[in-house]
Amino acid sequence: MSEPSGAMAHSASDVNPADVGPLLGGLSAPLAAVSTRAGDVSNAQIAVAITAASIVPQRPRLIVQIYHTNFTHGLIASSGVLAINFLESSQLPLIWQLGMHSGRDGDKLEDVGHALGATGSPLLEGCYGYLDCRVVNAMDGGDMTAFLVEAVAARTNGGGRMTWREARPRLPKRWADEWDRKIAGEIDVSLGTMSAIDPGAWSRRPGG
Repeated sequence: MSEPSGAMAHSASDVNPADVGPLLGGLSAPLAAVSTRAGDVSNAQIAVAITAASIVPQRPRLIVQIYHTNFTHGLIASSGVLAINFLESSQLPLIWQLGMHSGRDGDKLEDVGHALGATGSPLLEGCYGYLDCRVVNAMDGGDMTAFLVEAVAARTNGGGRMTWREARPRLPKRWADEWDRKIAGEIDVSLGTMSAIDPGAWSRRPGG
């Protein structure tokens, strides 16, 4: 497999999943629909790899991890914007609608109520709340990109906030089985690409 221009090859020895699982499993994993819009194309996907990246309350920043193979990734890279829609506990069906289908195969938001936010990203109806963001930097991880985003608008609607740990036991067996198959395939892809890291800086700067 060829590496991106300027790619930095990196290899690491494997660690025992039994040792690392309890450590990473204790990290908070919000369940959110990450949405974006590039031109006339909108899309949203389920994401759990989201973390706060600022201690300044009025200038919230987050790191959002999106895999290269996801349709959403290309749209974010093109537009430089995204919205983080934190799911409410009653929105379990969105895990199937937005997490188990690709936007390459059709408009995933066609039957999902939403409005466009300040950045143009879709804001989903009924969510616990949202952060409408612009990308300010990014780090390539070989198989994924960690986008550093800055919120330009935010709102907490209330209700019960959904987490992956709470939602997973509530998934119908068919959904859970399909999710596990999907993740297993994505792990195989990541194993083949995660060492091909492109160290190039994020290029979407004002006037850039």
